[in-house]
Amino acid sequence: MKILLIEDDQKTAEFILRALNDAGYETEHAADGVTGLNYAMQNNFDCAIVDIMLPQMDGFAVIGRLREAGKTTPIIVLSAKNSPDDKVHGLYTGADCYLAKPFSVAELLANIQAQLRRRNMSAEPTHFSVGDLELDIISRKVSRGGKLIDLPPLEFDLLEYLVRNTGRVVTRSMLMENVWEYNFDPATNIVETRVCKLREKIDKPFDRELIHTVRGIGYVLE
Repeated sequence: MKILLIEDDQKTAEFILRALNDAGYETEHAADGVTGLNYAMQNNFDCAIVDIMLPQMDGFAVIGRLREAGKTTPIIVLSAKNSPDDKVHGLYTGADCYLAKPFSVAELLANIQAQLRRRNMSAEPTHFSVGDLELDIISRKVSRGGKLIDLPPLEFDLLEYLVRNTGRVVTRSMLMENVWEYNFDPATNIVETRVCKLREKIDKPFDRELIHTVRGIGYVLE
């Protein structure tokens, strides 16, 4: 996944770029509106983060030009201009999300993930089957052998990630980054705890296990 950051403040840009790179994203940075517009017009980015108060061309103009050109890249505004009028103007111009500074890294990463999910939703399947396990993304319903299984939101997201990667080994860090959407202390056992709770509902009541531990690496659903 490649993200474009258009931000003129060097310290803010460095902070955001470090967070994005740590989360596994490829990044491109532009320090003014004209350069950022050119980057966005000439390349295909999965998401763009745009400040409003930019030199040469402000963020509203950049967003408007991109939408006029038919660019559908998800755009997150990240700006110190946080009045209701600014937010409304940004959304009407074509932004998909408007975050005010100061912001948290977790909030920014969560919004990036949300925009990427929305963009891909129409092209992705909404129903998955693995053996007798059924998972519906839209209704967020899970069943196995025809029996409905009630899962809290985080456990549903965990199962969804495993299902989308059926047959592939997913590491502990992959689960942390893609399900929790930010990194935890490496010493924490939160992943193991949640997988254990999920197994109690998905595997324990049934004859055959679907979630398998790959010793020293992670987990695989098959």
